[in-house]
Amino acid sequence: MTPFLENYTLGRWTHEGQAPQELLDASTGELVALANTEGFDYAAILDYGRRVGNPALRRLTFHERGRMLKALAFHLQEKKEIFYELSYRSGATRADSWIDIEGGIGNLFANASLRRKFPDKPFYVEGEPVGLSKGGTFVAQHLLVPREGVAVHINAYNFPIWGMLEKIAVNLLAGMPAVVKPAVPSAYLTEAVVREIIASGILPEGALQLVIGTGQGLLDHVSYQDVVTFTGSAATGARLRAHPRIIQEAVPFTLEADSLNAAVLGLDARPGTPEFDLFIKEVRKEMTAKCGQKCTAIRRAIVPAELLEDVQIALGRALAQTTIGHPQAEGVRMGALAGREQAARLREQVRRLAQTTPIVYGDLDAVEVRGQERGADAARGAFISPIVLRNDHPFEHLDSHELEAFGPVVTLMPYRDTAEAVALANLGRGSLVSSIATNDPRVAQEFVLGAATHHGRILVLNEEMAKESTGHGSPMPQLIHGGPGRAGGGQEMGGIRGVEHFMQRVALQGSPSMLTAITDVYQAGARQVERDKHPFQHYFEELVIGQTYTTHKHTVTEADITNFAQVSGDNFYAHVDATSLAGTLFTGRVAHGYYVLSKAAGMFVDPRKGPVLLNYGLDECRFTKPVYPGTTIGVTLTVKEKIGQEKRDEQDVAKGIVRWLVTVTDETGDTVAVATILTMVKKRDQK
Repeated sequence: MTPFLENYTLGRWTHEGQAPQELLDASTGELVALANTEGFDYAAILDYGRRVGNPALRRLTFHERGRMLKALAFHLQEKKEIFYELSYRSGATRADSWIDIEGGIGNLFANASLRRKFPDKPFYVEGEPVGLSKGGTFVAQHLLVPREGVAVHINAYNFPIWGMLEKIAVNLLAGMPAVVKPAVPSAYLTEAVVREIIASGILPEGALQLVIGTGQGLLDHVSYQDVVTFTGSAATGARLRAHPRIIQEAVPFTLEADSLNAAVLGLDARPGTPEFDLFIKEVRKEMTAKCGQKCTAIRRAIVPAELLEDVQIALGRALAQTTIGHPQAEGVRMGALAGREQAARLREQVRRLAQTTPIVYGDLDAVEVRGQERGADAARGAFISPIVLRNDHPFEHLDSHELEAFGPVVTLMPYRDTAEAVALANLGRGSLVSSIATNDPRVAQEFVLGAATHHGRILVLNEEMAKESTGHGSPMPQLIHGGPGRAGGGQEMGGIRGVEHFMQRVALQGSPSMLTAITDVYQAGARQVERDKHPFQHYFEELVIGQTYTTHKHTVTEADITNFAQVSGDNFYAHVDATSLAGTLFTGRVAHGYYVLSKAAGMFVDPRKGPVLLNYGLDECRFTKPVYPGTTIGVTLTVKEKIGQEKRDEQDVAKGIVRWLVTVTDETGDTVAVATILTMVKKRDQK
């Protein structure tokens, strides 16, 4: 009996719904599963996420959410072979599936590690404080808190696992639950992963819900506290973004649309150079990986006019080595499209392009398929040959820049100089990514500065970085994934930037003491606390924000400056030669800034053994006023922020990082230096 895919909503699995749809094996045409696609109570589903999942996630700190992602990544890594076996039914080879499966799990790991960029708190203090008054009693600070809604993810069929995991990794780290609506044709893969996520028990209830359907009516119930993300065609994305509810509620909407990405062969990349070979390799890879069904795939190959024939021949030779067939058959390097519907649409798109840009490689109607013993069927499956078109007049025949054939299809086009290459790349009216193969920095700079306004990411490909490059078509979780114009104007992932998208930014105003109490970060001018012993003798838990230690005084002498010059080797004229100061900012020999900081450390450090384990570093430092011989300095040391650290293992010491504000003043009360130093401090509780 053919199984029904199930939805996970309101805390339970169910296949309730209407209008069942058949999901077919992309290689054999066999029935894989049925999915009910309509009849869902989206109002209840969204309410459940807001009411149950959201409070549970909001209570957790960034570090707790990050550790949750890490545990989830390890769990899915152990189950990955289940997903690989199922992924073959989508037409994907093992290599294609690796991008989807382990690329998605990699996003979980990357965002788990990103927790260290955030405090061990449920909220995030962003940037530096802003002074709003002369006396310093009125200040402001930007604060980010998780939204109180649900992240609604409407995903595409080409990456049923990566597309979900790269999105939920970010919203979960931010503290928001998700409702995932995958594209139906490959939803059996998304369901398999969600089933393992729920079974793991790692996420709190309500943090993730799955709806396999058309999504009709879903956006009718979103609110201004929700966030909607969409991956798919630009036309569909534009319709969704114009939904009345999105507009009325001002719902944040991120659109990541398929785009006509371009790859440029630099003027210096002649045949025989590593860059020429890398260009051919990259174009072939982007055509055949996932059967060209990637939103980042190369659709336009822009090459110097005099090399058009060379590129056409070299690319044809490379593509001729691509064996097509069942993804589990030996030697197959390219599988099938996701389904026959996608194959029919692709053929229609190519025929439209071929009216003005002829096919110079491949056959739309015939393809040799390997793997019949596994059921591969050229007639029932969604196989297609790689197709290369040629546009000799790319400024006249504009379909190449406007119509995307979503599959193993690329159009070659010539250019005369780099400015023309930029113009052609930008004719795509906004792309997720472009690349240029060149070893000439001047060519690279001209292209990047000209094309940056039209692209979300630019890869400069040359021999130096080729071995470690992830390639043209690989978005990285640390970087934004999106692009302007046709690409949708969205920014997925992007490290801290991506997390901020699921949080509300508020400008907090008040007194330094009040903002310190709210944010747990010391604001200059806030009330300070003096304790009964030196702060270096307090364990991590005992230290309080604003705890302050004021040192003894020291009068700087010429001998101090001379001795520091000898020890450090810093003999800059202003420190050692009083006869060279005419026309400078200084009125006499001036103390080294690093002497002032070093002396300050000597004044505030407690030499006794205690909970402070080591000096962890220096975040920032400014020297604000010259210190001359005869100047008397004093130091104030204040606990600015505390950041707990995780134990690496049971034998590791429980500890945290303390950020200290170091303020050095002279006898007039003026600040001469200010710095933020970090120490690693032992916790009293070693659990």
